[in-house]
Amino acid sequence: MRLLVTGGSGFIGTNLVQQALDKGVQVLNLDWNPPLKPAHRPWWREWDIMDAGATARHLAEFRPTHVVHLAARTDTDVQDDLDAYRQNHEGTELLLAALKEASGIERLIVTSTQFVCEAGYQPKDELDFKPFTLYGETKRRCELATRAAGLPFTWTIIRPTTIWGPWSLRYRDVMFKVMRKGLYFHPGKGRVIRSYGYVGNVVWQVWEILGKPPSVVHERVFYVGDPPLDLRVWVGAISKALVGKPVRYIPTWAVRGLALAGDALKALRLPFPITSGRFRSMTTDYITPMDKTEAALGKAPWALEDGARATVDWYDRESAAVMKPTLIDTRQKPVTGK
Repeated sequence: MRLLVTGGSGFIGTNLVQQALDKGVQVLNLDWNPPLKPAHRPWWREWDIMDAGATARHLAEFRPTHVVHLAARTDTDVQDDLDAYRQNHEGTELLLAALKEASGIERLIVTSTQFVCEAGYQPKDELDFKPFTLYGETKRRCELATRAAGLPFTWTIIRPTTIWGPWSLRYRDVMFKVMRKGLYFHPGKGRVIRSYGYVGNVVWQVWEILGKPPSVVHERVFYVGDPPLDLRVWVGAISKALVGKPVRYIPTWAVRGLALAGDALKALRLPFPITSGRFRSMTTDYITPMDKTEAALGKAPWALEDGARATVDWYDRESAAVMKPTLIDTRQKPVTGK
């Protein structure tokens, strides 16, 4: 296997590249940001997904047999300009065209998102979409482009749930800091069911897809992550690993008030650990169908408590020196070609 990972400098990509190195697999990370993990630099090449010529050159030089396409803008911060996410759908179309012309490729995994359907909406089939953010809409377009590309090799689409674990700067920069300071309070004690996923299990699922017979994974869509769980259970496991104490609860109305204050501060570009978006995430069910994934791939190996301990170990040992990526938007640099 010769594994090409696009977006290997991101959160999931860092874990996937490390797994490839641990397995002795030849791997190349194409990303316009340097790796989060400095030790991965020898396997990184600076690359813009919008540069079709550069993509063709890298494919010809590395000659991958397997490709995992993770490169994307994944935040939901912009809701009024689809061009803010053009590397997701337009970039994926360029990549698919290049892969179709390349020789030797056996497998492709294209990464979508659970956000192709809004919270509470259970899709009737793999082509039933209901995105609620521009990010989700661009990923819907990615899925349709993959189906329409006429690819001559085995391809699979994955939809990550809410993924957490080592190298997630989102949790490092917000939740973990607040919890370590003793300032984290969970809204109420109501039961909220969410689809979360430890990144170690997601990487395991990716490797299973790459190794399964085509009859199991070809032209299939799999949600990746862990089975849905009560959010209180997840938060409790993180709190126990991080501070050795149970989570503290406060009335939901109080957290809603803090979230509104956070919205105002965000508008002034002042950081605050909770906003209305985060509040909705903490109080709204978001259940994705994981049964098909487990039936095809098996049960993922990492238990919640083990993942929490591994994440806190990374947080304490390595996370402080990790720099946030600087490039997230194609509008930050000129498009170099199609």
